[in-house]
Amino acid sequence: MSSKPFLKWAGGKAKLVPFICENFPAAGRPRKRLIEPFAGSAAVSLALEFDAYLLNDANPDLIGLFQTLKQEGQAFVGYAHSFFTPENNSESRFYELRERFNGSRDTVERSALFVYLNRHAFNGLCRYNSKGAFNVPFGRYVAPYFPEAEMLGFVAKSDRIELLCGDFQVALNQAQADDIVYCDPPYVPLSETASFTAYAKGGFDLDDQNRLAQAAQQTSEQSQGVLISNHDTEFTRSIYRDARLKTVMVQRNIAAKGSSRQRVGELLAIYGK
Repeated sequence: MSSKPFLKWAGGKAKLVPFICENFPAAGRPRKRLIEPFAGSAAVSLALEFDAYLLNDANPDLIGLFQTLKQEGQAFVGYAHSFFTPENNSESRFYELRERFNGSRDTVERSALFVYLNRHAFNGLCRYNSKGAFNVPFGRYVAPYFPEAEMLGFVAKSDRIELLCGDFQVALNQAQADDIVYCDPPYVPLSETASFTAYAKGGFDLDDQNRLAQAAQQTSEQSQGVLISNHDTEFTRSIYRDARLKTVMVQRNIAAKGSSRQRVGELLAIYGK
């Protein structure tokens, strides 16, 4: 069963799923499990049918939310919905709830507030400061959408989803002969001011990009193959030189001003036969 992601996410792949799917390596072979070492909104896993899924991300709030939704189901959906009120859609209340989120140690409450922040914060960005506090400002939306149907779509699939939280290598180490791996890492910035990689403490630098490319080559030899998405730059073409490369133009929608939203090159690096 196909469903849409319930989170707004910078660089989300919902619109690119057909292009990604047609370029999966090992075309025509049965695919039992899809591994996403950089889960994000899990758009690809939610859109495609596999027997099983392994979702990993370095962001503990994201994986904590997925885990809570998987365990609590409908009851959690109702609780998260309770924060979507006209009273809570004001600047002062937003910052109160953001502070509450940053101070919360209750997994269920923190997960519900993560959904609230995702829909009420500016452009649905997920960003933390150097102390690990969520710091995206108020988005000023008239009526933020509560993604009930999409959350229930995740619940319906959740018995086939295994969750991990850590470095991408943790997920790659799990790859087996019948697995397909799709990597959607924080992208190499197109300019020094264009990076949105601080969605988890520690970020993701160029050394990490290199490390991923090398690991993908190794993992493709023990699985059905690995596909990586990234910006089309000289740097990414260099580190993915051992892969087959394909490009597509995409619209980038995460920007402060509409005039700066533009079509950019997306590079797909395909490791495997």
